[in-house]
Amino acid sequence: MLIRKIEKIVTESHHTKSFYFKGGFDANPGQFVMIWIPGVDEIPMGLSTIGETMGITVHSVGVATEKLHSFNEGDKIGIRGPYGNSFDIQGSKLLVIAGGTGIASLMPVVEVAVKDRDVDVAIGALTKEELLFARRVEDSGANLKLATDDGSEGFHGFVSDLAGDLLSEGDYDQMLTCGPEAMMKKVIELGREHNVRTQVSMERFMRCGIGVCGSCAFDGLRICADGPVFDGEEVYGKGDFNKHRRDPAGKRTPLIPNL
Repeated sequence: MLIRKIEKIVTESHHTKSFYFKGGFDANPGQFVMIWIPGVDEIPMGLSTIGETMGITVHSVGVATEKLHSFNEGDKIGIRGPYGNSFDIQGSKLLVIAGGTGIASLMPVVEVAVKDRDVDVAIGALTKEELLFARRVEDSGANLKLATDDGSEGFHGFVSDLAGDLLSEGDYDQMLTCGPEAMMKKVIELGREHNVRTQVSMERFMRCGIGVCGSCAFDGLRICADGPVFDGEEVYGKGDFNKHRRDPAGKRTPLIPNL
């Protein structure tokens, strides 16, 4: 495990912060690290920045992430990894679809792909205030499209609906997506309809990060070792996709309440 000082903290929204630290290891877009929060827990986090300086983008949703949000620049965290596979970029025209904090795991692949490809990035959120990394996408040279559920910015509606409109207008070679599984399910279906290959970045509860503990088991797959990036066809129609996840005790629980 590496121990790193938090070099910089950026507040992205009222519930999301990015934490930056010196790297000292190589990583590819789509991979994740295990972050040790001293005295609290160890949690998986996708890398939102890759390079000499690494970054993670954290949505405060529980005890561990709330504690991390209380940290200050100069505080230290532990890092294991990187683990998992990465995105397999194919074709010359890509459509990247992100829901909520899903753009965090997609941002590094956008910045790599845009160097020699035409990349459209559709980011969706509940409101204008919750849209993440819009400026960073524009600075990368990718074409930015925005969607908000309440219509406060960009397309009024779900980002998957915006993606459907873009697919009808453009000829894409590949789609990359990360976000709520209901959204990713719709994106895979759009890919099937338009004959566009789709890759999805999945998330589940993890303890080891190396395929041993089984905490992230998903219909015979391990998110940490077999993923977290999967071909859409590999997960579509699986019994747990957009339906169930495992809690810290390993119990299979509904992903959507009252499902």
